[in-house]
Amino acid sequence: MTSLSGPWALADEDGAHGCEIRLPGEDGITALHRAGLIPDPYWGRNEYECRWVCERDWVARRTFEHDGTPADLVMDEVDTVAEVRINGQVVAETRSAFRSYRVPVGDALKAGGNEIEITFRSPVREGAKIAADLPFPVPQTYNCPIPHGNLLRKQHCDFGWDWNIALAQFGVHGALRLEPSDAPRIERLRVWQDHAPGRVRLTVAADYTGPAQEAELSIAGATATARFENGRLRAELEIEDPVLWWPAGHGEPVLHDLTVTAGDLTEARRIGLRQIDLVSEPDEAGRSFGLRVNGRDVFAKGANWIPADALNGRISRDGVRDLLQSAVDANMNMLRVWGGGRYEPDWFYDLCDEMGLMVWQDFMFACSLYPSTEEFLAEVAAEAEEQAARLQHHACLALWCGDNELVGALTWYPESRADRDRYLVSYDRLNRTVEQGLKRADPAANWWPSSPSPGPLSFGDAWHDDSSGDMHFWSVWHESKDFEHYRDVRPRFCSEFGFQSYPSMDVIRTFADPADWNIANPIFESHQKNVGGNERIAGTMFRYFRWPQRFEDFVWVSQLQQALAIKTAVTSWRSLRPHCMGTLYWQLNDTWPVCSWSSLDYGGGWKLLHHFARDFYRPVTVVAVPEGDTLRLIGVNDTAEAVELSVTVYATALDGAAREIDKGSASVGGTAAPLAEIDLAQVGANEVVTFGWTASNGDKAGDIFNPRPWKAYDLPDPKARFDVRQDGESWTLTLSVDAMAFFLTAEADVPGRWDRAGVHLGPGHTTDLTFTPRDGGAIPRFTLRHLHSATMAAPEGVPA
Repeated sequence: MTSLSGPWALADEDGAHGCEIRLPGEDGITALHRAGLIPDPYWGRNEYECRWVCERDWVARRTFEHDGTPADLVMDEVDTVAEVRINGQVVAETRSAFRSYRVPVGDALKAGGNEIEITFRSPVREGAKIAADLPFPVPQTYNCPIPHGNLLRKQHCDFGWDWNIALAQFGVHGALRLEPSDAPRIERLRVWQDHAPGRVRLTVAADYTGPAQEAELSIAGATATARFENGRLRAELEIEDPVLWWPAGHGEPVLHDLTVTAGDLTEARRIGLRQIDLVSEPDEAGRSFGLRVNGRDVFAKGANWIPADALNGRISRDGVRDLLQSAVDANMNMLRVWGGGRYEPDWFYDLCDEMGLMVWQDFMFACSLYPSTEEFLAEVAAEAEEQAARLQHHACLALWCGDNELVGALTWYPESRADRDRYLVSYDRLNRTVEQGLKRADPAANWWPSSPSPGPLSFGDAWHDDSSGDMHFWSVWHESKDFEHYRDVRPRFCSEFGFQSYPSMDVIRTFADPADWNIANPIFESHQKNVGGNERIAGTMFRYFRWPQRFEDFVWVSQLQQALAIKTAVTSWRSLRPHCMGTLYWQLNDTWPVCSWSSLDYGGGWKLLHHFARDFYRPVTVVAVPEGDTLRLIGVNDTAEAVELSVTVYATALDGAAREIDKGSASVGGTAAPLAEIDLAQVGANEVVTFGWTASNGDKAGDIFNPRPWKAYDLPDPKARFDVRQDGESWTLTLSVDAMAFFLTAEADVPGRWDRAGVHLGPGHTTDLTFTPRDGGAIPRFTLRHLHSATMAAPEGVPA
């Protein structure tokens, strides 16, 4: 093998700009910034000074030594329309970032020194060419300021999104090497599982290139021998008393090593023994939607995943591992890999396997209309089959979904509204091509045609119809409705819903100077990609809170109201179990420092929403659901065994005085169960409802419910204070107060992570918050923020 990894010389089409680019892995934007040829695109409004890069062709060159024997050029994730030359001869042309390429190049090679060059065509120009040749217009989502991203098989959000920068990067992000043409290899190793009590029958299929060989297979103590016939192998292994793989919160995600050995060649996969069924059946309400793992109905708790960075060259395995670990730490068991990004690399799914994170995998189509020309569909068919075959063996892979919101997109554009039949037929051809490609690679795969969707061959409005299939519910954000509107719908599975906030202050400092800290500043408007987003954040704040007069308080309250919005939705819908069997909020992570719906900041820091998610996604919990003048406390249990839940309810005054007003208990299994009902007339104007609960499995916690908007309460100054001590590399703050302090949050002046945030504390009690700096040697300074200090206290220099 000859590696082509390392430094390449990069230049634009006329030689005006040149630098080094490290391929594979680095994108052109990152390389140009590293060389000082463009400013940091994430700072200020620099994005607009960097966008010219995608309007040009770029050429990457390097030399290499070779012995001149026949070889194949192996490439993966070439982004996107590119030509490859070796010693001046065109050896490959690529048109998809979602396919791999193996091309014989022996005729172009020579013994000794060789030159290879890759010409990356401007996606702007290539998209315009395709658009000009289409038989009818194919509109792209309004989210993208760079045109025609829907016409290229490239990460769609590279062209911009309502949370993403628009730079349309280029590069090579996967394999880039030469392999001997006659080298034997095992490819397309796929695994199917047949489960029965006390055993699993594993069927293994693989393709083989090379002379006829007998292969030995082994996994979990089971072995088999089979022969490759006509380049293909199929074998069965019987595993007795299997140790199963379980999603997070339901057991251990146990993995076993599967090896296939033919001569000196061994191919290995880590396999989780599990059965995941998509359960979607007609019922009295409409059509169910949920996942059954190893015979157990599992409530899906999680979020939507977008690319870990807007620029592929800035993505690292360690950074992604941190994001995924944060998901598990917040009691999540599922992520949806959204269809406007990319199919993630193998190691992403390896990490999800190891962590017990189920993956809802979209095919890469989102929010636009797409061509149905023969050429385009041929690319899609090859892409779908290849990606399905590559990922099929992963324990984490729960289902494949055809696209994100393409059915809804039929009503979004004047062209498709005027001729819906034409565009519906075009969509059906695309969707059918995707499904057929999937089924060729994996006939047993769980398939869902689109998200949201009421069901197969149903093209209804799954944004407002909560009776069937999966739902996207955006009325609270996009239609500026109250948080309470989340309780007006009863989804079977809500795979998208969200509310925006500002990034945390440590992230804001990475793109704006203090002089620019104003939400109407052009810099902040350029880091807010959703039209009307800032107005909705501010308008919601007026609805629920007294106005924060300091910028830092505004940022904090924006995160608090985001957390309360999503908590309202999740707790309400979990109380509907088993009618509702999943909530995946939008979104887990950010691609760059931006105002967005994420619960994790760019860089992985936890917003208040993520701290809240750890609580509202607890396996066992009690949720408060108001119905008119009554507050219902409902027990929820996601574990396999029933638990006894007991709750005690208080009316708590702002000075901390509490009086018991109810208590209740129940056995709670797979169906949510009522514990208590409180007449809110019992709660005074300056009181909130507080409750604590205990479970027979040892869990215990509590929460609050405010019957009136927070702005209606005259909150006293709790005089919050803390003592601090160092515990190894961590720091613990012991907090105390003189009156009720709501949503107490400690902040540090160095990067790091808190174990909790947004807690409530009354007088006579203390609580500990622990901070772990990212730099173990850092000595942080701490401050406190809470609802009174953020919305009631006068700013410095203004009399209270």
